[in-house]
Amino acid sequence: MQTTNRVSDSLARFFDGDVWYSFTQSKLTMTAAVLTAVLIFSAVFAPLISLQDPFNPANLNLIDAFNPPVWQEDGSWSFPLGTDDQGRDLYSAILYGSRVSLMIGFASVVFAMVLGVSLGLIAGYIGGTVDALIMRVADIQISFPAILIALLIDGVARALLPGERHEEMVVYVLVLSIGLSQWVNFARTVRGSTMVERNKEYVQAARVIGRTPFAIMARHVLPNVMGPVLVIATISLAVAVLLEATLSFLGVGVPPTEPSLGTLIRIGQDFLFSGEWWIVIFPGATLALLVLSVNLLGDWLRDALNPKLR
Repeated sequence: MQTTNRVSDSLARFFDGDVWYSFTQSKLTMTAAVLTAVLIFSAVFAPLISLQDPFNPANLNLIDAFNPPVWQEDGSWSFPLGTDDQGRDLYSAILYGSRVSLMIGFASVVFAMVLGVSLGLIAGYIGGTVDALIMRVADIQISFPAILIALLIDGVARALLPGERHEEMVVYVLVLSIGLSQWVNFARTVRGSTMVERNKEYVQAARVIGRTPFAIMARHVLPNVMGPVLVIATISLAVAVLLEATLSFLGVGVPPTEPSLGTLIRIGQDFLFSGEWWIVIFPGATLALLVLSVNLLGDWLRDALNPKLR
């Protein structure tokens, strides 16, 4: 009963707070939130709302290849957005492709956040040589574009793995390569906030009563530096989805048998100038909408959590 009351009180405070008021006052942000929710919902429940399983070869028929969208001549409601070169229903392929892209994006952001926040806490709290070492590594990495870092890590991982395990491990390799290319933003932000927090009275009081440095970082400092981290994570999700799409477009992402949005775009661009424009336009538009809506949410969240802008 007490837990229910605490949850109710927390929700009441949230809906009466500045963040919710800021959200309701921005029609652009609300539109972006609806678009993001629809795209994520569609990806999560793709098996329930798709017309076929495009990853199952038994459902494909080459006779159905290159069918146009339903509003064009020879279009069919069986394939409302048309089909690709293998006879896959493009609507279903986009749903499943969004699912793969979002899964890799979320996993890589979580990995980057855990790694970056941990290293940022250690660097900011301990300082000295440890801080200098972590930050010099971050400085070196941030001087290279994220796509080059991801390509390098992806290439090294593929060289170390046996050839027959490439497709089996490709998702893990993508998560590792994208995550390692994004941890720096988390680490630098958390380091700066930690350097401020470590000199405050509550941290000094924790030291006096004998708390270990790990306990102070995990239970006292970490909750007070998570605000900026949530903003970075939101924006990093859009970047991660774009990175995955870029890697897949370059041919080093998920295989064509289980395509992401980037793979669908790569397949479609081969037929763009032969008249089958829908194969690339619809996956590209879905990717653009997803990235744009998540970025808009990230921009709003950054402003809403910034006390200087209230």
